[in-house]
Amino acid sequence: MRLILIRHGRQSSPLCNVDVDLSEMGRQQAELLAERLKKVTPDRIYTSGLIRAKQTAEILFGTDAVFLEREALNEISFGDMTGEADSRNAVLFPEYFAAKRKKEKNLRLPGGECPTEVFDRAVEVVKEAVASGEETVVFVTHGGVIRALVAGLLGLGADQMLRIADSLEHTSVTELRYSKEAGCFSLERLNDASHLEGRPELSRSAWSKG
Repeated sequence: MRLILIRHGRQSSPLCNVDVDLSEMGRQQAELLAERLKKVTPDRIYTSGLIRAKQTAEILFGTDAVFLEREALNEISFGDMTGEADSRNAVLFPEYFAAKRKKEKNLRLPGGECPTEVFDRAVEVVKEAVASGEETVVFVTHGGVIRALVAGLLGLGADQMLRIADSLEHTSVTELRYSKEAGCFSLERLNDASHLEGRPELSRSAWSKG
């Protein structure tokens, strides 16, 4: 099975993990990826229950496609940080960010989830996809979910999530392959955002400067 993990486009609010529409930049990111994926025909498409993931999936594959919505693919719960600006969270939770910079194992967000909890819920959708017998499966989901799944499915342990890319680009593609013979996944590509090349204003580095 080919498992393609796609991070949603940029959301319309700068506040932490609020359930909002895509921004205009997020739509542009998704449209560029849609052009790149024209030759990919998924057998199954799963999305999280959050608006930005569902809108990204519709731009990528069309509103007539069948989407299997799973709340288990929702972004990691940011707990007490939810709805706050990044600058305020940095002031309110300095110990968390210090631990994050050290890439501590299984770091729990203040009042929220830890990586193993995210993996435990999201991997149930992976099991569902494997059991379906379909060849090409797409998840349109979130950065925390993708990082936890990659770490867990590769056998590193989801608690090592912070070792999987410091930052995933919006609409980046991560791909794994499942081998029935080996009974495990292999990583084929990670955080691939080549469709954004030549459009630096659509990168996360441009967002952070804004």
